[in-house]
Amino acid sequence: MVRTRVGYTGGSRRNPTYRSMGDHTEALEVEFDPSRISYDELLDNFWSGHDPGSPQFSVQYRNALFYHDEGQRAAALASRDRVAEVMKRGVTTAVEEAGTFYQAEDYHQKYYLRGSGPLWEEIRAIYPDGDGLVRSTAAARLNGYVGGYGTESEIEEGIEGLGLSTAGRGRLRELARTTPRRRACPLPRGSRSEGREGSAPELSAAR
Repeated sequence: MVRTRVGYTGGSRRNPTYRSMGDHTEALEVEFDPSRISYDELLDNFWSGHDPGSPQFSVQYRNALFYHDEGQRAAALASRDRVAEVMKRGVTTAVEEAGTFYQAEDYHQKYYLRGSGPLWEEIRAIYPDGDGLVRSTAAARLNGYVGGYGTESEIEEGIEGLGLSTAGRGRLRELARTTPRRRACPLPRGSRSEGREGSAPELSAAR
């Protein structure tokens, strides 16, 4: 991942806030390098990160996938159909065209990392500015690692580039060993579709 940020999208209200969201949905915007990970791989991770058949009780907290072009649309719909076939029941996750994305307030950004205690304090010292934190590739990766996404070997491969102290690296390793990976509905191996890769798909928030 290059960077991530949480915000609001899918609705008509201009400049929504958490307290005045209107008809928008809380969402996660992902910017990625297609030479390192494909859009199809992102789709696999999206579907495996939530229950695609769960009831949708509100627009704010619904499950939704927002595509940016026709290639992403075709890949997203094909992946949804495969998930429905595996589940043997209807998929309630919406697949919609992306609209304007409004960045959420600073206190919503890097949710898992904010709860990591000393590790969060160390990152805040490196990125005291909220926008810098949101734009940081290291902070995005750390947030995922702390949330249980990423293997110990993946963390070790890139740990030197995260800017952490010796104590911070130790805390990250400890969290990697003790935090369970969050999986909900994995797709069968080899089930990915051939879709065009995008540069910044918006995926539903799972916090």
